Amino acid sequence: MAALLSIQDLVTAYGKIEALKGVSLEVAEGSITCLLGPNGAGKTTLVNIVSGLYRPDRGTIEILGIKTGLSSLHDAARQGIARTFQTIKLFGSMTAREHVMVGCEMQSGAGMLDALLRTRRSRDEEQRRRAIADELLTLVGLREFAEAPADSLAYGHRRLLEVARALAARPRLLLLDEPAAGLVAGEIEMLARVIDRLRASGLAVLLVEHHMDLVIAVSDTITVLEYGRVISRGDAETVRNDPVVVEAYLGTGGEHELSAVAS
Repeated sequence: MAALLSIQDLVTAYGKIEALKGVSLEVAEGSITCLLGPNGAGKTTLVNIVSGLYRPDRGTIEILGIKTGLSSLHDAARQGIARTFQTIKLFGSMTAREHVMVGCEMQSGAGMLDALLRTRRSRDEEQRRRAIADELLTLVGLREFAEAPADSLAYGHRRLLEVARALAARPRLLLLDEPAAGLVAGEIEMLARVIDRLRASGLAVLLVEHHMDLVIAVSDTITVLEYGRVISRGDAETVRNDPVVVEAYLGTGGEHELSAVAS
C-alpha cells in the first residue's frame, strides 16, 4: 500500500530534554498503524506534531509524497488529518448529532450570510450535515443516542462520539490518542469493531494506545518508542516476541503477559 503519511528523522526538544530523537514512521493508506511504548516515550508528542499542534525542531513530514508543514489543527484538517484527544473534549448539553454536525463545518458549502438569512443554501446545507451526522453515528454505534445530550452519555459512548465528530471532517488520516483510556472490556471490543470498519472504508489510522488487546486486535503495523527513539517495528507477532519491547513496555516478566494477551 502507498504511504499516506511519511515522517523522517523528527527531532523535538523541550529545553534540554529531547522528546523525539530522529523518529521515522510511515502510515499506509487503508491501514492501522499503532504507536506503542511506556509513558514518556514520545507518542503524544509525535501525534501533536502530525496534527499541527507542535512543530518539530528538525525532520520532514510528507503526505502522499509531498513535503508539508503543519502549523495548526485547522491546517492539518485542511490537509486531511483529524484527531481525538486523551481528554474528552465535548460541549456538555449539545446533542450527539449536533456535535458531529459541528465537525462538518470544514466541508460546509454555506457561508455566514447564508446562515444569518436562513437561505435555501443554508437549509440544504443543514440537512446535508444532519444526514452525514446520522451516518457517522450509525458507524460508531450511537445512532439511537442522536438526540441525547453529550453529558448524559456513558463514558465509552463519549469516546465514540469524539471519533464520529473527527470523522465528520472527512479525513484521509485519523489520529486516535489513547481512545480506550478508561473503557471497560465490552467498550474496548466495540471500539475495535469501529476501527475495523474505518480500515474497511479505506481510512488510515494512527493509533496511540496502551491496551495491548486492542493494539494486537486491530493493528497492521506497530512502531514501538522508548525515550524518543524507535526500538521496534513490525506486525503484532514480530513486536510481541521482541525481547527489547517486552523489557521496555512491560518490564521483566512481561513476556508471558504479552504472549497471553496476543493469543
